[in-house]
This record gives sequence, structure tokens and C-alpha cells, in this order.
Amino acid sequence: MGTSLYYSLLSLAFILTLKLLLQRRTLKNLPPSPPTLPIIGNLHHLKTPLHRSLHTLSNKYGHIFSLWFGSRLVVVISSPTLVQQCFTKHDIILANRPRFLTGKYLGFSYTSLGSTSYGDHFRNLRRIVTVDVLSTHRLNSFLEIRREETVRVVKKLALDTCQGFTRVQLRPRLTEMTFNNMMRMISGKRYYGEDSDVTDAEEAKQFRDIISEMMMLLGANNKGDFLPLLRWFDFDGLEKRLKKITETAQVFMQGLVEEHRSGKHKANTMIEHLLRLQESQPEYYSDYIIKGLIQAMLLAGTDTTALTIEWAMAALLNHPEMLKKAKDELENHVGKERLVDESDIPNLPYLQNIIYETLRLYSPAPLLLPHRSSEEFNIEGFTIPRNTIVLINAWAIQRDPQFWSDSTCFKPERFEEEGEQDKLFPFGIGRRACPGIGLAHRTMGLTLGLLIQCFEWKPLTDEEIDMTENKGVAMPKLIPLEALCKAGPISNKMLQ
Repeated sequence: MGTSLYYSLLSLAFILTLKLLLQRRTLKNLPPSPPTLPIIGNLHHLKTPLHRSLHTLSNKYGHIFSLWFGSRLVVVISSPTLVQQCFTKHDIILANRPRFLTGKYLGFSYTSLGSTSYGDHFRNLRRIVTVDVLSTHRLNSFLEIRREETVRVVKKLALDTCQGFTRVQLRPRLTEMTFNNMMRMISGKRYYGEDSDVTDAEEAKQFRDIISEMMMLLGANNKGDFLPLLRWFDFDGLEKRLKKITETAQVFMQGLVEEHRSGKHKANTMIEHLLRLQESQPEYYSDYIIKGLIQAMLLAGTDTTALTIEWAMAALLNHPEMLKKAKDELENHVGKERLVDESDIPNLPYLQNIIYETLRLYSPAPLLLPHRSSEEFNIEGFTIPRNTIVLINAWAIQRDPQFWSDSTCFKPERFEEEGEQDKLFPFGIGRRACPGIGLAHRTMGLTLGLLIQCFEWKPLTDEEIDMTENKGVAMPKLIPLEALCKAGPISNKMLQ
């Protein structure tokens, strides 16, 4: 039996290899490509972090080149001019997502906002998010929640550092803040920290475990997405884990929906608002849609924001003169008697420029989310076939010396020039751009402003802080930021 299975697999592998070779021969006028190997294509060329590996290949093969990820054709674009062409002339063609295993499970069978194909369903989801969930009016209604959660973290940090410079690690505090922020807006409950609103410790732990597992699986590399033979076998147990966590998450989120439906929560929450809309338009606001939106907002809007703030603080600690300039701006505009608030952010241009420059150099999605062509199109004289995966190397584009002076240097002042911020697209571009950009800027601006206003900061040593990135969907720092922090006078007033 074992020998028979071996020869069957060997024959199947041969047939698939032959099919792939014939498929590649029929495709003409593709962008340039490195040499490929049978079955795996160019997978052997890829190293982590992927955005750097693709940047190295673009230096050799050009701003647009093609790769074979096993059986799937991938085109990588690393030019702002070509990106503009793609998302003006061919935006609808590229307004689709490739079908990966994570989309099947974490994307609610490819029906969530992040994984569904372009069409009526996507447009409906996009409308719900932009009009009903993340509109300016709705974000304003949650302003006090965001302020409370951010000030809560600042107070804890002030208590820990009120006796003098103390060694602190920011990432856990920022992650706790962003998750509580989002969950309070969604469900009215705080799940992280000692002062969690959830009295059932098991429920709070279950939620944290679900989110941690999802974030880990979201960045998992599933070889079966690119090598058809492996789809028949779950060698690393990835599909089994995805299926299990999806079932657990569904039960948990349905529980949140039922709590609101039963009237246990009277607070202003996203779930409550969506359930009110469900009464008049049940076909648009089904429980399935509501749960998909909850999950999408949690996965897209928490880790990314926390990590961007961490990158910003690390960059400022490497440039103390910029940290001082930001602090002076806060003192001049806000003063020393009150805490900075969201309404102050538009009047703090240097603080905003720090955020822009952080997003330029340390984009929370260095390759954005992948696009898929729904039909053949031409760009730069090359033919891009239907069902091609298109990757935009935003990390490389936003460091391109042809378009940015001192492209690898952290210089917030560059954004004092009008139009510079329009060259950024860390939240994507075109019809699939992230609708949460407004919420992200509000959260980052307030949190970073309070960290600068309320504390004094110093590096642990005289050496520059390591700014090497780690692998992962949201591009975390390889070495989490640790620094010396001391509560300032305004922090002491707040505590008193």
C-alpha cells in the first residue's frame, strides 16, 4: 500500500509539473523574471522579511517583474508611477483579493470585507463600514472611549515611573490600549488589563487567546496556497488550526451579538447600532455580516496601530532633537495645565508629520494586501494575465531615492512641503484602500501626543536603538522597544 501511494504521488507530481511548464510557456510578454525551478517556481528566491527580498529582486529585474509562487503567477510593482497607473486605469480589474486558505476561514468563506471579490457584496460591506461604522459622526460618538483608554494607559505608566527614570517596554501597554479601545467601541467591554470590565476571567482569557491565535495564523505561510499537491495534505496542521479557531471565534462573537440583542448592553456600541439597522434591513445586516465586520476591525485595527506608535517612539529616541521639537509644539499649543486631546491634533503639524514619516519608513503593511486581476490588462508594455496576484511593495516605493530626498533618513520636516503626504499610501490605494484610516490617525495622534507631553524619555544606552524589522503582517520591530521613562510634571498633576 505504501509503495502504491508513493508511485501515485510521484506520477501526480510529474503531471502537475508538466502542466505548470506548459502553462508558463503559453503566457507571453510577461514582466521579466528570475529563473524558475520545476514545481516551486521562484519560491527559493524568497527570504524574510519578504518586502526586502522583493526589493533586492527589483534592483536586478526592474520596477515591475514577475515571479512564480509555485503554480501562481505573481507580479511585483515597486514604482509609484506604475502604482498610479494600476489604480487609475485598472482599479476595478485589481479590486479583488487572491483566494488563500486564511480567507476561507478567517475571511468567513471569502465574504469578509478584506477577502471578498469586488462586486455588489463588497460595495455593500464598504458602504456599511464607511457610513455606519467608521463615519466621522460615529467616530466622534466614540471620542470619550478613546480618550479614556489612552489616558488609562498614560496613568499606569505615570504610576510606574513617578519615582524617576524607569525601564519600560511600550508594546504590551500599547497593544492593551488598542484592543480595549476597539472592543469598547465594538461591544462596550474592556478585555485586557487588571481592570477588565469582564468579570468572568475565563471569558477574558478566551478572547485574548482567540485574538492572539488569529494574528499568528493570519501571517502564517501556507505552502498549499501555491503548491496544489500540498492542498491534499495538511502536513503542518494549519488548516486544522484555522478551522478550530474559526469555530471558536464564531461562537464567541455570536455571544456578543446575543448579549446586545437581549438588552444586556445599553451603551453606544457598534454592535448595538448594527442590530438597530438589522431590524429594518435584515438582508444587509445579518448576524453573519456583523460578526465578519467585528473580526475584520479587530484584526486590522489593533496590532497595526500599536506597532506604528512603537516605531514612532523608537525613531524619536534616536533623534532627541525631534522629540524636543514635538514637546515644545505641545507646550506652545496645549500648555502645561491640561492634557492634549483629539481636537488639538489638527493644530499640531509637527506631531502629524512625525506620524507621516513613521508610516513612510515603517509602514504597518509593507506589501499592502495582495490584489488579484479579474481580467487581462497591459502596463508598461507588459501583459498581466487574468488571476495574477499583484503585490505593491509600498516599503520600497516609500524609500525610493528618486522620489524622496534622504530617502532612508527619518525627517518629519519633509512633510512641511505641500503635497508630500499625498505620495504616501500606507493604508492601501484604490477601491480596496483601508476605510479605517481616520480612526488610525486619531488614535496614533492622541497616544503619541500624550506620551510626548506627559513623560521624559531616554534610550537605555548611548547606542542607537536598533530599527530592524521582524517578519509579520504588520511589520513589528525585531527587538521590542525598551526605554527609560520618567513621569513629567503634568503626569503628577493628573495622578493627584
